[in-house]
Amino acid sequence: MSNPVLDAISERRSIRSYRDEKISRDQFDILLKAAVEAPSARNAQPWHFSIVQNTGIFKEINREVSKILSQDMGDIFHGAPAAIFLSCDPVARWARLDCGIAVQNIALAAHSIGLGAVILGRPDPAFTGPRKDYFDRLLKFPQGHSFAVAIAVGVPAGTKDAHPLEPDRIAFIG
Repeated sequence: MSNPVLDAISERRSIRSYRDEKISRDQFDILLKAAVEAPSARNAQPWHFSIVQNTGIFKEINREVSKILSQDMGDIFHGAPAAIFLSCDPVARWARLDCGIAVQNIALAAHSIGLGAVILGRPDPAFTGPRKDYFDRLLKFPQGHSFAVAIAVGVPAGTKDAHPLEPDRIAFIG
């Protein structure tokens, strides 16, 4: 039996190669609607979304991450034309988990409209390092918010095979 939700979960891939095509406002509206419809603990909706389509900002974040980690990280945005950065109050107990749920909704919504996406934690050093305040302001994070997670989005230039399933990572108890 086919189920569109389960099919989307099975078919979605982390895309790391994109065409040089802009994302439309209508496409962003679809992705953001999916994001804000994510459940959150106590309906706190702790997130803020910063939509970036400026590849110069991506390059600046790349340079900062590479500098902090003392190694060339390459293009951590994988050539995507856009990324959505989620920030939240880091003190709120479940905020980062809630952002993770919202970003998964974005990834599934992107897949459903023919876009590709890859969820990113690699920008984190730029938002925890010495230039944290600069990057927080650059991405217009609300006062008191910190980077939680990001997602690169674009028209896929390729895909990859599904990762192997690991059934030994599941345990049924009583």
